[in-house]
Amino acid sequence: MNDLTLSRGEMEKIAKNRVAEIAKEFTEGFKFLEDYPKSVTFFGSNQCKENDQYYESARTLSGRLVKELSFSVVSGGGPGIMEAADRGAMEAGGNSLGLLIRLPNEQPVNPYISKSISFYYFFARKVCLTFGAEVFIFYPGGFGTLDEFFEIITLIQTKKIGNVPLICVGSDYWNKLKTFMQEEMLKRGAIEAKHLDLFTITDSHDEIIDIIKKVPVKISVPFSGVDQKITA
Repeated sequence: MNDLTLSRGEMEKIAKNRVAEIAKEFTEGFKFLEDYPKSVTFFGSNQCKENDQYYESARTLSGRLVKELSFSVVSGGGPGIMEAADRGAMEAGGNSLGLLIRLPNEQPVNPYISKSISFYYFFARKVCLTFGAEVFIFYPGGFGTLDEFFEIITLIQTKKIGNVPLICVGSDYWNKLKTFMQEEMLKRGAIEAKHLDLFTITDSHDEIIDIIKKVPVKISVPFSGVDQKITA
């Protein structure tokens, strides 16, 4: 046995410690979100600049969700669309919540976060971003944005989470993805036609507000064990 080989006992100890750390992150994350039971999570590119139309759209929409529907805004706390959403919430006098990730090189954190929590594990952060919201707003983005979009729509499809509003802003971007779903996934029988109704593509903030108002919104986080419903 060389110095790099671990005994079974050492491996079990490391595994138990890691499981305990993971459980701690989930517990702290859900407890953090329980203080803000009515929330919307924004997703989108972290490369989006202040002069971009989608930055201004996310900023304006976030402010309206705070002012008109009393939502707290949740994001990954970084730049781009996350910053725009947090900025809009803060400017509207609402809560802008950042779910941050701890990295060897410090993650850029935007200055518009009113309260934050940090995670070591990406998947724990992702679960909290997913399960801690009653509405999901997606703007154009890269692989990470699409990863989060497909995970959430899969969770809705498989009824792991409720049929909450999943709204995609930026019709020029998202309609291309929907066309792919129709021409490839649907034609091949990989999805059903009804699955294309699990998300809405729109550039209208008024339409988004109306959609949210009409849908019963969960105000619980799975950790709490509470399952209540209200209308926005």
